[in-house]
Amino acid sequence: MPRHARNSTAGSVYTYHEKLKDSYQSGYGSTKVRLGKDSIKDFDCCNLTLQPCFYPVITPEGYLYDKEAILNNILAQKVSIAKKLKEYEKQKQQKLDEENNKDKEKKEQLIKKFFEKSSTSFEKQTSSESSISNMMNGKDKQLPSFWLPSLTPDQKPTDLKKPDEVVRCPMSGQPLKMKDLIEIHFTPINDGDKRNIIAKELRYVCPVTNDILGNSVPCAVLRTSGSVVTMECVEKIIRKDMIDPINGKKMKEKDIIPLHRGATGFSGTGVNLKAEKEGAVMTA
Repeated sequence: MPRHARNSTAGSVYTYHEKLKDSYQSGYGSTKVRLGKDSIKDFDCCNLTLQPCFYPVITPEGYLYDKEAILNNILAQKVSIAKKLKEYEKQKQQKLDEENNKDKEKKEQLIKKFFEKSSTSFEKQTSSESSISNMMNGKDKQLPSFWLPSLTPDQKPTDLKKPDEVVRCPMSGQPLKMKDLIEIHFTPINDGDKRNIIAKELRYVCPVTNDILGNSVPCAVLRTSGSVVTMECVEKIIRKDMIDPINGKKMKEKDIIPLHRGATGFSGTGVNLKAEKEGAVMTA
């Protein structure tokens, strides 16, 4: 058997392996990537900046943001909504003006025809049979032409839909207002290390149980005090009396907000670790 016959490109069938290889090299099809730990944010990082929060705030759905970043995002959404709404109102007014102009032209044509009929003493005899040709009765002047600028068909503008006027959370897509943001604070770890808190790998602890907080530890925020505690503390201590152990205030079930944390890079953390980007389909 010659050497060329053993190559994968010498077969008469376009194999599945060759199709995947060509799709990957040419950029066709959906690209799937398994995310590692380096691609996942830490539990105390902002969902927008992906950096540790200086002024952490949380939404009612449990998404953590830096206060400056989320306020800038809300402001940008409001500016974008106002711009889209202005364009929509402008297009709506243009359509209304066009309809008014058409109605006005129809009325003028009716008046003109009325005076023409009244001024003439005879009526033109019209043929009972109408021609089906597209070149009769002046239709030849209405045909579009791509060679003559005067007869080139105009491109119709796309109709804009009324924009959504609600500011939404960038992560959950739920409506979000500034007053809904809850200020929280983490309890720094007291290990005698004088380095900056951002430079440490282990930064914060639960203020009740003193357990170290991390991506592998489920956490919750207490709305009444803004403290971040572990879910184990919530289940074993707080849910018994529903009293905030930090300030002693009465709590309700809605005051316990589970924090959307990062992941460890392992599949068992309950976080989707697959990213998919859709692309053009390659037809074979």
